[in-house]
Amino acid sequence: MNWHAIRAIYLFEMARTGRTLMESIASPILTTSLYFVVFGAAIGSRMGDIDGISYGAFIIPGLLMLSLLGESISNASFGIYFPKFTGTIYEVLSAPISYLEIVIGYVGAAATKSVILGVLILVTARLFVDYQIAHPLWMVGFLLLTAVTFSLFGFIIGLWADDFQKLQLIPLMVITPLTFLGGAFYSINMLPPVWQKVTLFNPVVYLISGFRWSFYGVADVQVGVSLGMVLGFMLVCLGLIWWIFRTGYRLKA
Repeated sequence: MNWHAIRAIYLFEMARTGRTLMESIASPILTTSLYFVVFGAAIGSRMGDIDGISYGAFIIPGLLMLSLLGESISNASFGIYFPKFTGTIYEVLSAPISYLEIVIGYVGAAATKSVILGVLILVTARLFVDYQIAHPLWMVGFLLLTAVTFSLFGFIIGLWADDFQKLQLIPLMVITPLTFLGGAFYSINMLPPVWQKVTLFNPVVYLISGFRWSFYGVADVQVGVSLGMVLGFMLVCLGLIWWIFRTGYRLKA
């Protein structure tokens, strides 16, 4: 394992965060704070508890997951797309470094930035809502697993995209709607029975449900199923990345 090469890629990507601090850190925290003000304080104060949890505290896992998914995909997709755009990707591919080491460097940096953002959002949430974390180790595990999995997914999007518009296509048109419809602001048990069954086809439901269980011990689906869905999607992403590097799809052209 070429740790020097991994470290070089990782530090280069992490340094980019410092140059884009407003876009990568400040903007998501400000947006999440506005959600807490509007939904947690203004609307939440007029709503009853959900499963014995105040509405402001109930939406914390969903809001954190909303930011985590978007930032993981964005960080990883732009990180690998920009070398393709400038042509420096060929220098990386010709260097004495394996495909696995390239993935570890780029995905590791993207996941690290997403986890840092997640921690900052949790700290910010404490300013608005009093909450408890029932299973802190599980919470950290879900946080890390989700950040890595969707950074892998973002890496795939960055390899697939051939212009800057496509980088935002799937996050805006697919991931964000699925997150809003995945129980970020409500429990799926509040839906009519038919829509509860339909919602189970939304993979983000399992992410938010498992993450919420780690906070409050309540979930819309079993935590084991949530964990299995995340691990399954991670394996799919790893398989797609292996195929892309093996075939050179949109990479060596």
